[in-house]
Amino acid sequence: MGSGHTHVSTDHSEPTAQAIAVRRKANRILAAVLVPLTLLTLAGMAMLWPSGSKDGISLASPYSAAPGVTFDTGKIQSVVEESCMQGSTAAGPSSDTTGQPAPAGTGCMFAFTEPDQGGSPVKVVINPDVAKSHGVKPGDQIRYLNLSNAQGAAASQGSPAYIFVDFVRTLPIVMLALLYALVVIVVARWRGLRALLGLVGAYFVLAGFMLPGLVEGKPPLLLALVGSTVIMIGVLYFAHGFSARTSTALLGTMFGLAITALLAAWATDAANLAGVGSHDATTLINTSANISISGVILCGLIISGLGVLNDVTITQSSAVWELYELAPGTSARKLFTSAMRIGRDHIASTVYTIAFAYAGAALPILIIVMLYNRPLGDTLTSAELSEEVIRTLVGSIGLVLAIPVTTLIAVLVVKATGVQTAGQMPPDMPGMERGVNPDDVGDTGALAAAAAVTAETRRGRRADRG
Repeated sequence: MGSGHTHVSTDHSEPTAQAIAVRRKANRILAAVLVPLTLLTLAGMAMLWPSGSKDGISLASPYSAAPGVTFDTGKIQSVVEESCMQGSTAAGPSSDTTGQPAPAGTGCMFAFTEPDQGGSPVKVVINPDVAKSHGVKPGDQIRYLNLSNAQGAAASQGSPAYIFVDFVRTLPIVMLALLYALVVIVVARWRGLRALLGLVGAYFVLAGFMLPGLVEGKPPLLLALVGSTVIMIGVLYFAHGFSARTSTALLGTMFGLAITALLAAWATDAANLAGVGSHDATTLINTSANISISGVILCGLIISGLGVLNDVTITQSSAVWELYELAPGTSARKLFTSAMRIGRDHIASTVYTIAFAYAGAALPILIIVMLYNRPLGDTLTSAELSEEVIRTLVGSIGLVLAIPVTTLIAVLVVKATGVQTAGQMPPDMPGMERGVNPDDVGDTGALAAAAAVTAETRRGRRADRG
């Protein structure tokens, strides 16, 4: 043996009976915890499953039309500005304007549009808010209200026959969705494809269980907990496979989810989140007596943190396994400390992610509140922003606490399932030099220990070949 180094045997024999027994015991412990939780969740889902009945719900669809009125699509050929006719209106069903007749002599925007169903171009009046904020241009695909065949008052003389409703966005959205799916599959391969399919399954749980349950007045806290747990069980195992690593991440996710739910329940009541001032909340209140706006807000606080929570737990679990594979001799304490260094970086970046995501979504509200020139304290606790602030804080607390818990569980599991007898290395690991102990490496942690091990091993192999 060259370089005077003594190496551990590289015999890739099968794990000993003791190692197999310990591994099975760890897996049994994980199963003993997760299987009852899964069965309890499924039982709760069965008990809370909505009937699907819409009795007592009265909601007028803005896209319902009178006899003879249709919603058509077409492509804009040209755009002109003309004086509005006395008594004409430029407000459509999707506009936030009042819909009152426009004063004579004011300018209105019209789009000569070729109908997709064929025929001569029609003159579509563009809503003032759209004309001012975004405008339309030749080549745009739009959806418009066709009143030309309307009966009664809808066809009164002087009213526009064709009114802008919305843009047709099917093509760009489909292109972006396909590009997203392609990028995910190319980079993450089959795991990325499974993640996309898991997302589809999560949508069905949300649309088929949670939303109808809220409409029927089911307990929002239980509804959110059960639905979110089902989503996480399906997404994690489907995307990452059945393994101790995934089970560890699932346990950490459940812990973070429970913390988030408890905090959300307390914050919703303590901060009196009632959705006051929201147009959508007002619509829901007048839709059904069973719908609780505070319950909807509570459910939303829990659901909004699912993606980030799943991200940090699976990352921490994987980090522990990777660190252990790089330096199998690392003690549990060192392994936990090294993984938490990664976790602390993840905490910092994730807090930014949540805050900026909500800030971007609420940008119009932020601008309006800023123009009010109110004190910062009043602004952050106002009805307009308090829900977003609490959503950020609740979600951040849940994921921050989930990281050390997930890391601890992962360390305990990986040390149990990866036990090696003296002088034996894992089948996938090269021979380790006896003189380098990862525990003797100071603040550099397990990664530095692994680098030292790898360097010593390579020098020993070169000397052996020489």
